[in-house]
Amino acid sequence: MTFAPVAVENGKLLIGGEWISTNKTFDTINPANEKKLASVSFAGAEDVDRAVNAARSALSTGPWAKMAPRERGRMLYKLADLIERDKERLAILESMDNGKPVGETMNFDIPQVIETFRYYAGWADKIYGDVNPISGDFFSYTLKEPAGVVAQIIPWNFPLLMAAWKLAPALAAGCTAILKPAEQTPLTAIELGKLVMEAGFPGGVVNILTGDGTTGAALSSHKGIDKIAFTGSTEVGRKVMIAAAQNLKRVSMELGGKAPNIVFADANVDQAVRGALLGIFFNQGEVCCAGSRLFLHKAVEAEFTEKFKKFAEGIRVGDPLDKKTQMGAQVSLEQYERVTGFLEAGKKGGAKVIAGGSGLREKLGGYFVQPTMFAETNQDMQIVKEEIFGPVVAAQSFEDLEDLVAKANDTNYGLSAGIWTSDISKAHTVARRIKAGTVWINCFNAFDTAVPFGGFKDSGFGRELGRQAMDLYTGEKAVWIGGLGK
Repeated sequence: MTFAPVAVENGKLLIGGEWISTNKTFDTINPANEKKLASVSFAGAEDVDRAVNAARSALSTGPWAKMAPRERGRMLYKLADLIERDKERLAILESMDNGKPVGETMNFDIPQVIETFRYYAGWADKIYGDVNPISGDFFSYTLKEPAGVVAQIIPWNFPLLMAAWKLAPALAAGCTAILKPAEQTPLTAIELGKLVMEAGFPGGVVNILTGDGTTGAALSSHKGIDKIAFTGSTEVGRKVMIAAAQNLKRVSMELGGKAPNIVFADANVDQAVRGALLGIFFNQGEVCCAGSRLFLHKAVEAEFTEKFKKFAEGIRVGDPLDKKTQMGAQVSLEQYERVTGFLEAGKKGGAKVIAGGSGLREKLGGYFVQPTMFAETNQDMQIVKEEIFGPVVAAQSFEDLEDLVAKANDTNYGLSAGIWTSDISKAHTVARRIKAGTVWINCFNAFDTAVPFGGFKDSGFGRELGRQAMDLYTGEKAVWIGGLGK
């Protein structure tokens, strides 16, 4: 079954509850056929100022400032219901703009978006302060207050889901937000803005600014922003940090990764192969926590490689709107050229191509890449050291546990890791020693809104999802009352 494309309108900015067109626009492209989908308004510095002022006004005056937490929760539940109502259209639109298979958007992305808004709707009236145990003739308590006006800069690999990860806890906490989607994938963020207004959120509570890195830079340095939440590359994350330092904004970041995925000799090889395939080829490999470094114990290396190769070569790559498609297109020409450049670097560097190894643009007419496995790699190779962000895995063998741990941690990143073993003691031991924010044991890419997600080192700081995300969007105020002994 192939879904029909949905109609796409030209995109506008959402500022203070009003949809605004700008003279300057940019095009968003369907990566599966390289055709233009729509023209989208480009937010400049004046638009950023207007959005910040609208968000500030909504935060300090009007209905949002006075709204009871439980009512904020009801609005979030209403928004989730509206997303569920429009889930098919949103899933198709996400596939058109991003290139990912519609089977993934319908069965993973959009259900997770709905679940995220419902999860944080439940948190809205459960944000408690504390009574502080102090001495003397005093009484002291703490208040949890909204962090303020937050700028949320989201990536192109999971456009609507990453918007939900950021907007839902921020709104539950009572913040106002300016959402800046990636220029490659702005369309579902615009649709989300329409649903936000339909759900009854007051104007200025959620603002949508579309544009490129200059728009994000203007937000990052703006004095009217209290907090920045950024998901994207480590390189851009550093620039956001520098800009935010100008007025010491609060910052949280979820950045890149180069995850080790470790298969021990006592692993269930069939299970590990399935998990490794999901770990690297899900979402065309455009996943920050992708298991892009395979460590295979020599005792199972041959069996694992043979089975992985068979499955990889059987993956159906093609039209994202065909429900049978298993892997879609890279998001843009720039990303396609980046990934195929790594393929050539791997070959020139001496790695052995087990499966794939080529781009498919000429054959399929879009930014498609073969699911690729390299073997006989080492720590010095570019494909092992650098984040590729595509369907490319680099495998190497091991025997010694100490050597394995050293190599697994020999990376600037620390976002995720996978461990495959039937020895639970070994699994716990290695999980403690791997420097990563998430460690999956006998599974990979498992997510739940109740479980925090984030990294260490160049993978960023702060935790999204779970109750921990509420800490990103609240501040703590201590209140003292004296004179109680008189």
